[in-house]
Order: sequence, then structure tokens, then C-alpha cells
Amino acid sequence: MKKTWFITGASSGLGKIMTAKLLARGDQVIATARRTEALQDLLNAHADRLHVVLLDLLDTARIRATVDHAFERFGRIDVIVSNAGYGLFGASEQLDDEQIERLLATNLIGSIQLIRASLPHLRAQGGGRIVQVSSEGGQIAYPGFSLYHASKWGIEGYVEAVAQEVATFGIDFIIAEPGPTQTNFAAALDLTPPSGCYQDTPVGKVYHLIANGEFEIRGDAANTVDAIIDAADSSHPPLRLALGSTAYENIRRALTERLDSLEARRDIALSADRRGD
Repeated sequence: MKKTWFITGASSGLGKIMTAKLLARGDQVIATARRTEALQDLLNAHADRLHVVLLDLLDTARIRATVDHAFERFGRIDVIVSNAGYGLFGASEQLDDEQIERLLATNLIGSIQLIRASLPHLRAQGGGRIVQVSSEGGQIAYPGFSLYHASKWGIEGYVEAVAQEVATFGIDFIIAEPGPTQTNFAAALDLTPPSGCYQDTPVGKVYHLIANGEFEIRGDAANTVDAIIDAADSSHPPLRLALGSTAYENIRRALTERLDSLEARRDIALSADRRGD
């Protein structure tokens, strides 16, 4: 059975690869992007099943209007893919306010508003699925990516709560968590070189790995997209889906360390309870 997908950030990276794969198998896609010309090749080949829309997630009113129009035009949308976003690197205190506000407005607030705009329509049609493209950075942290992590940890917490709110309506979520993957993420990265006292810190070390192209990237973009599509097609998808060996290893290590730390302080945690009157 052919599906209809709504994908943000479809002009490049995972979003464009996903759009191409879905069109190739015969599905219908509403693809949104800030650079719609980047989708012209796919539009030329699939004009009957690809609908391209200009959308910037900084514009909340436009998000709502675009989602409303998509459901009105196509009747039913099976899967919403919240994929748009980018990375920001730099020592936290050396980032400027505009960088921080733009990143959070795009990665966090924009994703939240897309989901909020979609929920009434998914309820009305009796259910649906939302894929939130996050990152291994939604559960772990690298120095220099503090604000990026804030956006990803934030959207994962939001989705985990909303998934419980709407499960009774037949709406479910997948949080996709790719590790470093061969996409244009690095090219689009807002990169602030560390200066002064931060040059010889972990921030500086990570910066030089990125700047010199030495940051290890194991993930394959096409395989990552295949795994996301397979999960979205499944009858009982996982809430979280780690993608790539780096993501698996890093998330497993972080969760294990976190659980060990929690258990080591069990007595302290329990001591904070009220005692008998």
C-alpha cells in the first residue's frame, strides 16, 4: 500500500535521500525546504507524486499554514518526518545570542511547532506516525556542541512526553538517532573556532578534528535512511532508534554510566523521601 509522507529539510542530506527513495518505490511526498531549487531534479522525474513547498521552520505561522494545506490537499498523510535542522559548534560562552536563538528556534521550537500543527490532523484521520530525526547527540554530549545538544535533548524529551499524550489516538513516534554520518552536516555546521583560554581544551581538540576532516564518520547516509523507512513501515516501531555503530556504542556507554551512577547513590536518593510522621 502506497503512503503519503511529509518531510521537512528535504533539500539535502538524509531528507533528500529519503525523498528520492520513497518516490522510487512509488510513494507520494510533500517535501519542504528553504532551497526548493535543490529538489528540481526529483520534481522533474516525479512531478505526479512530489509536491515541493518553500518552508523555513523559523516561521511558525507558515508551518501551520503549510501543514493545514497539505492535509487539505492530500486528504491523508501517513508519516510526518521532522528532519530539518543543523549543527552549531563552539564553546558555549563564546557563541553569540543570535546563533543560539536561531539554532533553538530551528531545531527545537520549529520541530515542536511542526508536531503541534500535525497532531489535530492525525487525530482527525484516526492516527499516523511522526518521525523526529534527532541524533546520538540527543542522549550523549560532545564538548563544543552544547547548544546543539540542548536542542536534541530538548526535542527528545518533548517527543517522549507527547507520545504518551497521543498514543490513545493511534499516533506514534520514532526518534531517529544517527551517529556521525556521511551527509552535508559538516558543511552546514555553524562553526565558531575556540579562542583564548578555550584553544587548548577539549573544545579546541574537537574543533581541530572537524576543521581538519579527521572526525571519524562511520555512518552511511543511504543505509541510515533505509533503516528509518523500515522502522516507519513497521507495525510496532521503537520509540528510539540508534543508527550506526558509533551511535550504538556511545549511547550504550552513556546509559550504562548513568545507570551505574544512579545505583551507586540509591541510598542518597531514597533518603530524600518523607519519613513517617
